[in-house]
Amino acid sequence: MTTAPSSAEHTEKNVLAVVSPHVGGRTAGAGLATLFPGQARVTVVEAADEDPVALREAHVIITGLSPVTAEHLAAAPGLELVQCASHGFDYVDLEAARARSVPVCNIGSSGAEKQNVAEQTFALMLALAKQLVPAHTALTKADWALPRLQQSITELSGKTLGIVGLGHIGEEVARRAVAFDMAIVYAGPKPLSAEAEAQLGGARHVELDELLRTSDYVTLHAPLTDATRHLLDARRLALLKPTAFVVNTARGALIDQDALADALEAGGLAGAGIDVFDPEPPTAALRLLRAPNVVLSPHVAGVTRETLVRIALAAVQNVADFVEGKPPRDVVS
Repeated sequence: MTTAPSSAEHTEKNVLAVVSPHVGGRTAGAGLATLFPGQARVTVVEAADEDPVALREAHVIITGLSPVTAEHLAAAPGLELVQCASHGFDYVDLEAARARSVPVCNIGSSGAEKQNVAEQTFALMLALAKQLVPAHTALTKADWALPRLQQSITELSGKTLGIVGLGHIGEEVARRAVAFDMAIVYAGPKPLSAEAEAQLGGARHVELDELLRTSDYVTLHAPLTDATRHLLDARRLALLKPTAFVVNTARGALIDQDALADALEAGGLAGAGIDVFDPEPPTAALRLLRAPNVVLSPHVAGVTRETLVRIALAAVQNVADFVEGKPPRDVVS
C-alpha cells in the first residue's frame, strides 16, 4: 500500500488507485500516486476490494483496467467520481454508477493513446500484408518460404480500409491510411462534415454491413458497450471478402472470438491482427491462439513508455481538477 501525504486537510479527498498486476500493479501505482496534488490522499491497491477501509473511505476511484463492480461502488458510500486511466471504460459497472449518480470518466479527449494505437494498427496490418510472421518463423527453421508466400503478400496501397468508430483514434488511423494511399470508409453513429471527410482523403460514411462487404482491411476502434459486444458476429464476419483482414486494437469482446476462429479456419477471410482479447490475459483454450494467419500482441497498443506517461497525466489531471472543484472532462456515464 502506497500513500501520498496531504498538505491541505480542508479539501482533502481520498483517492483509491486500482492498478491490476497485469498492467504494472503496485509498482506502476506508486508512480501514479506521486502525480497527485497534495490535497489528494492516495492509496494504491491491485484490486478495488483489497483494502476494505480505503474503499469505504474513497471519494475517487481511479482504475487502470481493473474492474469496478456494483459491489465495489456500494462499498464506497462517499464516492464522487470513477476515473478510468484508459480510453475504454467497459470494466466499470456503468449502470450501478448511474444509479448512484457517480460520474465515470475516461481520457478520451486527451488523445493520450491515439498515436500508439494507430501505429500498432498499422504494424498489424503491415505484418499481415507482408506475411512477416510466417516468413520469420520459416526462416528460423532454415526454410526459404518465398515460393509459397509470394502469392499471398500484398500492398496496402490502393486497398480499402474500413474503420469502425471514427473517434480520436480512428481519425489518427485514417490520417495514416491517407499516407498509404488507401481509400477510407467508416461506420459510426454520425458522419463527419464534408470538409473533415475531404481532409481524410475523401472518407465515406457507410453502414456497417456495407463497410464489411467492401473493405480489404477492417479495423475496430469502437467502445465496448452492450450494443457493440460481439459487433462482429458470425453473420457479419461472413460478409467479409475471403481476401479481407480484420484488425482489433480496441476491445476483445467487440468480436465473437469463436466465430472469428471459425472464419479463419474455413478460409472465410485472409487473416486477423489481434491486440485485445476476452478475457485478458487469454487462456490457452482460446482458439485464436492457434488459428491460421493471425498476428497476435498482448494488448500493447496503448502501453509505450510515452503513452503510459500521457495516460497517467491525463487521468490524474482530471481527478486533480475535480478535487479542486472543477467539472470533470470525458464523462462517459
